[in-house]
Amino acid sequence: MSLPLRLDLSRLIWRARHPTPSGIDRVELEYARHFLGRPGTQFVVRAGALGGRLLDPAQVAEFLTWLETAWRQGGEGSLARSAGLLAASRRMPSGAAVGLIPSHQNWHRPEWLTRLKGKGGRLALFLHDTIPVDHPEYARAGGAARHAQRLDNALALADALVVNSAATATALARYAAPCEVRQRVLVAPLGTLAQAVPDPAFALPPQPYFVCLGTIEPRKNHLLLLHLWRAMAERHGADTPHLVIVGRRGWENEQIVDLLERNPAIRAHVAELSALGDGALARLLDGACALLMPSFAEGFGMPVNEALAREVPVIASDLAVFRETAGQIPLYLDPLDGPGWERAVLAYALANSPERKAQQERLADWQAPGWPAHFALVE
Repeated sequence: MSLPLRLDLSRLIWRARHPTPSGIDRVELEYARHFLGRPGTQFVVRAGALGGRLLDPAQVAEFLTWLETAWRQGGEGSLARSAGLLAASRRMPSGAAVGLIPSHQNWHRPEWLTRLKGKGGRLALFLHDTIPVDHPEYARAGGAARHAQRLDNALALADALVVNSAATATALARYAAPCEVRQRVLVAPLGTLAQAVPDPAFALPPQPYFVCLGTIEPRKNHLLLLHLWRAMAERHGADTPHLVIVGRRGWENEQIVDLLERNPAIRAHVAELSALGDGALARLLDGACALLMPSFAEGFGMPVNEALAREVPVIASDLAVFRETAGQIPLYLDPLDGPGWERAVLAYALANSPERKAQQERLADWQAPGWPAHFALVE
């Protein structure tokens, strides 16, 4: 008899307090939606002193519908729905199962990983990146040690690991060296989100404008863009294109925040939007000259594919994972090449930009990856 699937939704339920999702949140939401239609799935959550709790599938379905609506609108987050799920939950079964965690939540708790699969069961974990251990300078204080603990537990206890890219698989093997990774490692590229309907009520910034999408933290390299925009404002004045930064404020970002809040040249040409619903974001992207992704490191980089799926050009750091997922379509630049980024921005800002038109022509043959292909591999 086949084992039941036990899907841990701990992170997703906790993240309901946020008005908009991160990339990992979106992946976990897709996993919850997919496995709702799979007979025999057990939806569980680790609830502190209450231990493992089994959730009612019908209530999980209602929660996901509410969460999708809330994130689409970009309103206030709430934990009331999460509390309702827990109130109606019951003790998690102790039998064997295939435990699956589609995020990094609770990997630092070996007792939970063991409990999730049960005696005689199996454990599969979705690894999104190894960035905190590869680049501790970009992590929160203590983040590198915490992620190393996660990886060590995964390598010791998991039976299989799903990764979002070959780049992540390579990084995992590098971390595990000189020992080999004994688990089966499955490279399953992420799908592209369903196309959101643009919200016509969202007011667009003055044309031309660019969009940078992602949490405001050092790894995303917002400083490059802000220094660039300050220099362009000094040289071009009112002719400087606009920049819209979309994302909540993260960590170790004091310099970025100071520039956003205190530099008059930047404040005249740069807007910061921390909680933008999917409809408003779709309208914003559709009118942009390009999406800017100057990151120093990424595990996948969902915004690149999201923009390309909307036929929006992308200017991105020359990272192996971007070339793996987006091929030769974006314009790639070194994340420290300030003059190169300025030339690209000024070129793409032109109404009849040949550079922008050439990238859009390359997009004609590009097929956005879908979630069905991802889950076919995972199943």
